[in-house]
Amino acid sequence: MTSVDDLLDLLILDHVSDHTFTGTSKSIGSPQVFGGQVLAQAANAAYRTVKNGRILHSLHAYFLEAGDLNTPIDYKVDILRDGGSFSVRRVTASQKDRIIFIMASSFHKKETGYSHQKAMKSDLKQPEELLSWTDILHQFNDYLPSGLKAFFEVDRPIDFKPTVIANPMERKDLPPFNDVWFKLKGNVDDLDLATKQQILTYISDYNILVSAMNPHASKAHWGNIQSASLDHSMWFFRDFDFKDWLLFSIESPNANAARGFARGNIYTRDGVLIASVAQEGLMRPKN
Repeated sequence: MTSVDDLLDLLILDHVSDHTFTGTSKSIGSPQVFGGQVLAQAANAAYRTVKNGRILHSLHAYFLEAGDLNTPIDYKVDILRDGGSFSVRRVTASQKDRIIFIMASSFHKKETGYSHQKAMKSDLKQPEELLSWTDILHQFNDYLPSGLKAFFEVDRPIDFKPTVIANPMERKDLPPFNDVWFKLKGNVDDLDLATKQQILTYISDYNILVSAMNPHASKAHWGNIQSASLDHSMWFFRDFDFKDWLLFSIESPNANAARGFARGNIYTRDGVLIASVAQEGLMRPKN
């Protein structure tokens, strides 16, 4: 995938029946289905059953089993509630009658009320000052570990620019933080809010567990741990667009018992908080 059009082709599911949809998968460089893809496809399925113009405001999901990249994923939507202000949907994803994922999502009618938000960090470098993953690959190609090099070589519809680039050859523990600018490739005009939320959901599964790995970087790396997303929650606050860079500012309050927990906020460049994310992931050391 090289542009937003390719990503939308992946995320917009085929209609099977009123409440059932199916989709395919694309690799992001790992042998299993990317969790962000399943999250976003499930959001697409849930949205397709909401007929009253309500907007997704939260989702809460569990990854039950690793998905097979070569097998279609079926999404079944259960309509749990259509109340006066909120609509709730449950989505079950399966492959060959094996449930791999479940998600609850809630949609809210447009209302006005009080407003406040946490401020964005003010001391971060701007995207124009930073290297993208592609830049890192081209500039440090001969020095990158083979696994990281292969990951960076995969074509993606998103540019990522971390504010701090850790030297993978320098084994030292790092602070439990990770700030990454990101921007879609291709024409992003005329995307409605529902579509933008589904794309943002896809992107939200990138980078988040890095912050939980950082404090253990002197010993742990992606080659010597078994890692997987266990659950994922997301809250959507405000409308936005993808025409400029967005910031995913992530922190990890805890890691213990072979699990790491991370949470983050997604901002526009001018500091408007558009969404928050939380995830717990498996961080099991390999023998």
